[in-house]
Amino acid sequence: MTSPDAPVLAAPAIHFAFDNTYARLPERFYARLDPTPVAAPRLVRLNVELARILGLDPDALAGAQGAEIFSGNRVAEGAEPLAEAYAGHQFGHFVPQLGDGRANLLGEVVGLNGVRYDIQLKGSGPTPFSRGGDGRAALAPVLREYIVSEAMAALGVPTTRALAAVTTGESVLREGTLPGAVFTRVAASHLRVGTFQYFAARGDTEGVRTLADYAIARHYPEAAEAKQPYRALLDGVIARQARLVAQWVLLGFVHGVMNTDNTSISGETIDYGPCAFMEAYDPATVFSSIDHYGRYAYGNQHRAMHWNLARLAEALLPVLEQEAENQEAAVAAANESLAAFAPQFEAARAAGLRRKLGLFVEREGDAALAEDLLARMAANQADFTLTFRLLCDAAAGDDGVRALFADPGAYDAWAVAWRRRLEEEPVSAEARVAAMRQVNPAFIPRNHLVEAALNAAVSRQDFQPFEELLDVVSRPYEDRRGLERFATPARPEESVRQTFCGT
Repeated sequence: MTSPDAPVLAAPAIHFAFDNTYARLPERFYARLDPTPVAAPRLVRLNVELARILGLDPDALAGAQGAEIFSGNRVAEGAEPLAEAYAGHQFGHFVPQLGDGRANLLGEVVGLNGVRYDIQLKGSGPTPFSRGGDGRAALAPVLREYIVSEAMAALGVPTTRALAAVTTGESVLREGTLPGAVFTRVAASHLRVGTFQYFAARGDTEGVRTLADYAIARHYPEAAEAKQPYRALLDGVIARQARLVAQWVLLGFVHGVMNTDNTSISGETIDYGPCAFMEAYDPATVFSSIDHYGRYAYGNQHRAMHWNLARLAEALLPVLEQEAENQEAAVAAANESLAAFAPQFEAARAAGLRRKLGLFVEREGDAALAEDLLARMAANQADFTLTFRLLCDAAAGDDGVRALFADPGAYDAWAVAWRRRLEEEPVSAEARVAAMRQVNPAFIPRNHLVEAALNAAVSRQDFQPFEELLDVVSRPYEDRRGLERFATPARPEESVRQTFCGT
């Protein structure tokens, strides 16, 4: 029996195995500082699966020590906390210094899968880049990013991930007084187009070169073997972003704030602010409360990304010129690389639409068939996600999808051509339906459900709706009995048409 006078042994420190390559870059790339402690951290959610991938002990992280680390009250052994410097075009307007104004990169770990990851706290207090802000985050935006980023991962989209969410026991002042929280984000890296712009805007060619070499080593090692490595880096980023935006539009996702500082060099979706999934199909769909002119509308996302990549090419011009014959050759090379974006995006989108329609062999006329369906969906306010999910059943003979159209005859007319096209496919009906169910999700984080979960957490400290929604969207391609309300579009009185950054 332990004596009441025996000393209490401290729990062993949680081991993160940090290996912090970004912290070894020159000091002008960041500002070193620790997170600002909070009053009373409490763990809301730990991503156990992700923790294991990172080689972390989820049982240890689920305790008080985990809450201390994820809130910033304790700096884990081996961490080298810093705020990264970057610039960016925000809605087309260039800001030469942005940087991590409320985020803190603790460091990097190499997961059990051999992949290197950043571990970053968001809402961890002010930094030299805060521009007068408090450096904090409110609970609702933290939970939104947790839900949507994990949903995107489950949908198969390259994305940052959610490792943890904690409440702080403190309030933040936004549109009112709100409960504070800190989000722990995991990313392939936090390099952005805006990171390159930061150094280019200062005429710091050596900084651009150092950053480019780092990006190649970390994300595009094959580019190091190319005759023109920096051109190969640009080509690689363009290719990944073309595929990424195609995945967004194939799922009805609207990022909402596609600024250059929110465009990842690794090709991941990053910064889930005023994001949302479209319900009734409409290419002009905008959710963000600050996107007054539809710059980042659903149907404009590929054009916005092409514009962002042109800004990356501009930032890289000094090093592109060094490996080309002259400036004119560098500009020509950059333009040639940028010209590849649209064909790559269109090819990825067209291939994705074929898969969504259950077509395995590419034939002339497939694109027109898909576009005809989308036009009829737009004219009839058909739900994007549910239309394609019910097409899986329609491929087996059940045409319940027609009820989603204001004029069911519009679907019927299209379905005649679709069924004729399916007859040309060398695939069984069973194989087709199974394949379609793997690309047409049953569940997405519908906006009204997200808002209901956030309202419950903020107003009543009730996290059960958050947990339920997270469970559903983490298995988006499964049919699950009893969860039909999660697959149902919002009623008019439930509809949420505007989302907010929450910064």
